[in-house]
Amino acid sequence: MPAKRAAAKSPLDEPASYEAAQAELQELAQAMESGTLSLAQMLEGYRRASVLLRYCHAQLDAVEQQILQIDGGEFKPWTPEAGKH
Repeated sequence: MPAKRAAAKSPLDEPASYEAAQAELQELAQAMESGTLSLAQMLEGYRRASVLLRYCHAQLDAVEQQILQIDGGEFKPWTPEAGKH
């Protein structure tokens, strides 16, 4: 098992994508809620979740800025009807 531990991600590694970060956050939440993790594992999970959340927020902020540029710097209200084309 030491080889598996060496191959494990560092809590600071950036995820491959927004979707990968979301999936990993879901897995972490399930593991933490299960009550089977040791205190050290919980702390490591919390650190990893913090990195993943920062990454997701940065991705969302970047997309928001792109949308603002496309829309001429104005937020336009979204309605379910606007999403149907």
